[in-house]
Amino acid sequence: MKPIWIVDDDQSIRFVLEKALLREGLPTRSFTNPREVLAALATATDEDGPQILVSDIRMPGGSGLDLLETVKEKLPGLPVIIMTAFSDLDSAVSAFQGGAFEYLPKPFDLPKAVELIRRAVEESQREEVAEERMALAPEMLGQAPAMQDVFRAIGRLSQSNVTVMITGESGSGKELVARALHKHSPRANGPFIAINTAAIPKDLLESELFGHERGAFTGAQTMRRGRFEQADGGTLFLDEIGDMPFDLQTRLLRVLSDGHFYRVGGHNAVKANVRVIAATHQDLEQCVKDGHFREDLYHRLNVIRLRLPALRERREDVFMLTRHFLQQSAKQLGVEPKRIADAALQQLSTFSFPGNVRQLENICHWLTVMAPAQVIEAKDLPPEVLASAPEIPRAIYLQSDATLVQADAQAVKPSEIQAPVGLSATSTSASAWPLNAAAVGNWEADLEVEALALLVSGQTDVWEVLTRRFESKLIQTALVNTRGRRIEAAQKLGIGRNTITRKIQELGLE
Repeated sequence: MKPIWIVDDDQSIRFVLEKALLREGLPTRSFTNPREVLAALATATDEDGPQILVSDIRMPGGSGLDLLETVKEKLPGLPVIIMTAFSDLDSAVSAFQGGAFEYLPKPFDLPKAVELIRRAVEESQREEVAEERMALAPEMLGQAPAMQDVFRAIGRLSQSNVTVMITGESGSGKELVARALHKHSPRANGPFIAINTAAIPKDLLESELFGHERGAFTGAQTMRRGRFEQADGGTLFLDEIGDMPFDLQTRLLRVLSDGHFYRVGGHNAVKANVRVIAATHQDLEQCVKDGHFREDLYHRLNVIRLRLPALRERREDVFMLTRHFLQQSAKQLGVEPKRIADAALQQLSTFSFPGNVRQLENICHWLTVMAPAQVIEAKDLPPEVLASAPEIPRAIYLQSDATLVQADAQAVKPSEIQAPVGLSATSTSASAWPLNAAAVGNWEADLEVEALALLVSGQTDVWEVLTRRFESKLIQTALVNTRGRRIEAAQKLGIGRNTITRKIQELGLE
């Protein structure tokens, strides 16, 4: 991780922040004035540049506000936290419309300061992930005829400011298309701001979209700019728009109509010059009929509709995408890229991919980690893919008497069937393992069988055994999905950063 740059002429402030952040495993680099920062930026590389910048507002030899403006010109995506005395706060709020991530009033509570910096780091890392995906967009979109229509539509729409509605199943690449529309538009130099309206609690979504004034509600200690303000001059991508609460749809309609809105708790209208691109996997026409989505908002958003095909509709792209994702996974993990046999590719291309391109990418990460040899054979494919082939038998369980019993009660000896990678077919463990468990698609029934086998055997720590296995598998899968990024994995699982770190240690997953 890149260091956090701290700028303050007060040596004690620098010292306290450095020690607190180092205890959290966050590297730092300190400066005494803005001139030193600008000189360091001039020679910094992508590897040793700042992850975030924390700067005082008043320093000899330069102003934190001037530094903010200069840094934003060079690194528009860099989160900047401004430290300011309470007496400066009101004037600072009006001056920071150009983009401070947050304000840290002095004197500050150290744990809260560290938490704020941690939040800024996570935001920066999310942006880095988005930039990585943006760089991969051409390869990820594919070359199938079904995608050529998408390419042509992007070309036609990119030079327009018209509102676009992108439809398609989850994981089909809707955000990538939105980023491509932005990248090739006259707004390319402006910000691209994405928000998943389904991922934010209803009570927080209004503030997230439109911002809030200081004191608007409990905990609103400072003014905060919303996503519409952050996207001024650029593009705002509203993902899963069909899940937006009905009352917020009214406010969104007003913004789309005249470009004006009010922050939560505010009395002065704010104007934002924003191009809106929306996306959904839902049938919005049906949502309108059911009364869950405003008809006038639907027509306002649905000026131009762009449908993304599911991966199963463009199976010829699976070959190219698989090889591409295997290369990317190997590069991210620092290992030699694995090759995939034609038979494995052929079987992979027959899979239905309910999770679309995202699922294929995750499968390639899984194969990079789990496939035992450098060449991936058909038998090495993950259980859900093997289960989709007609010759795959129904779930088979290993009983305590070392006999494999099929669901139709036909007995098979362990030597007659190949065990999954990492398991021995001759094991006499009392715990049952499902061969190709995902084939059945009913993991709860599988869990019931395993639990019953353990209980019948007289084992007295069944809860602990199964809980550890469940948590281990869940965390490992999340880490594969996020390419080993613990913070992102914790966010996707809905647990805290400290929780996932503790669990990894307790479960021996280091």
